[in-house]
Amino acid sequence: MKPIRKAVFPVAGLGTRFLPATKAIPKEMLPIVDRPLIQYAVDEAREAGIEQMIFVTGRGKSAIEDHFDIAFELEKTMSERGKDLSVLEPTRLGPGNCAYVRQQEPLGLGHAIWCARAIVGDEPFAIFLPDEFMHGSPGCMKQMVDAYNQVGGNLISVLEVPRDQVSSYGRCRIPTPSRSSAST
Repeated sequence: MKPIRKAVFPVAGLGTRFLPATKAIPKEMLPIVDRPLIQYAVDEAREAGIEQMIFVTGRGKSAIEDHFDIAFELEKTMSERGKDLSVLEPTRLGPGNCAYVRQQEPLGLGHAIWCARAIVGDEPFAIFLPDEFMHGSPGCMKQMVDAYNQVGGNLISVLEVPRDQVSSYGRCRIPTPSRSSAST
């Protein structure tokens, strides 16, 4: 069984659930305290042992690329002023550990993941939806990767939402175990 070393981050969406905040800022760049949502997702991927981050972007998402790029001018100025550069360390993904793929038109989540197929290849991979903030220790993906390493197969994490918000999310139906299957 191959280890999970790649993660796909579909970040090309329009951010309509977060309007008006996302009219000018990608939803993945909305801050929670001192970090944008996308940074929390990447940190969770790293905690799970994932090495390569694949961002499926769209129009108006250059801030995500800029966030994970080296900002020479900023670092030079910080250094000259005696500021601690270690605060920028989480934003560094390293050469070859970051890839960007463009989703030309918004055709949904499945299409966004499909756009990463050439980079993913035939390897197992994780999918992160960074606009769904899940915080825990260990992180959800670490728990899922550990389960994958034990039993293999496909895993999915789900979140229960109020019925009036279901149309804004993907859906899954979990069958109720019958009495006969519960007793075997």
